Amino acid sequence: MFSYRHAFHAGNHADVLKHAILLHTLEYFNRKDAPYWVVDTHAGAGLYALDGDWANKNAEFADGIGRLWERQDLPPILADYVQRVRQDNPDGRLRHYAGSPWLTLDALRDRDRLRLFEMHPTESGVLAKNLEQTSRQHLRQTTIYATDGFEGMKALLPPPTRRGLVLIDPSYEDKQDYRRTLTAVKEGIKRFATGTYAVWYPLVQRREAADMARQMERLPVKSWLHATLSVRRPSTDGFGLHGSGMFLVNPPWTLEAALKEAMPYLARELAQDDRASYTLQYVENPAAGKA
Repeated sequence: MFSYRHAFHAGNHADVLKHAILLHTLEYFNRKDAPYWVVDTHAGAGLYALDGDWANKNAEFADGIGRLWERQDLPPILADYVQRVRQDNPDGRLRHYAGSPWLTLDALRDRDRLRLFEMHPTESGVLAKNLEQTSRQHLRQTTIYATDGFEGMKALLPPPTRRGLVLIDPSYEDKQDYRRTLTAVKEGIKRFATGTYAVWYPLVQRREAADMARQMERLPVKSWLHATLSVRRPSTDGFGLHGSGMFLVNPPWTLEAALKEAMPYLARELAQDDRASYTLQYVENPAAGKA
């Protein structure tokens, strides 16, 4: 087991990018009446106290959601995200943060389903206890697996609804996670080609991260979107997270326009030095273009 805890980074710049995109994607899914499934391969505990020991160790949320909390000029995709976080902080003080399981559960309709994987025994236990505090409806919609999400997701694809989103966001502290993520996406596409796959990954000075991103851009899929946000220059010692990326297979067609407005804003407002930057690329029918 690794020392990684989702709470350690809860609400940081990487969560801002990941969760804003997640919420936009779920809202897009909800535009159609047909039910869908969401599979989260590395769920974490679901809910985090930003005034708790783990979150306060580096207080990373202060340079993430904290910088957006009082802003009145947010682009729509970020305004929706901040408004959702405010639902867990009704007194206006930023003390609680919902991870991807809770953000997803809140967005689901009655017939939609959520499947969560979390291998870390402490995290999966807290996740289960958190879920027990919710409604019967949420309990009926959700299944938690204390097993490997890379392997477990395969048995769930395609979902019975033939509509679905797969979120893959391991810690990548084990460099094999890069290879396993790419393999999971490839195998997922074989089983469920029309599904949406959302992959989060860190921007770090590690060859595996860049290699994985390049290989995902070569996948024979209908469309993909690749967004990266760097908030500072890479550290001289080669350690540390200076940004993150989101790669989506079959993304909502509305996402590119939303991010064209949001990414420059994030690069400016979440910057930690003068090297903050972003990239955004959307490609349709790349496989057809290679034929």
